[in-house]
Amino acid sequence: MDELDAAVKVLEEQGKPLHWTVIQDIALQRGYLDPFTRKDIRRRLIAALADAAKRPDHPIRKVGKGVYALTER
Repeated sequence: MDELDAAVKVLEEQGKPLHWTVIQDIALQRGYLDPFTRKDIRRRLIAALADAAKRPDHPIRKVGKGVYALTER
């Protein structure tokens, strides 16, 4: 699972907007991201979230400084 897939899964499960640090913590705790197999998870997660929030076709949106949510479907 890549960083963006992990972020979407965490946001779906939590059902509310979350700061990227919380998304990262939950993804690591639940094993969605493995720091031993992927390098620089922090940088990659931030970049993936920022990039996805800029794309109108992606369900992730930025709702505050460092805070992301899923759009209503």
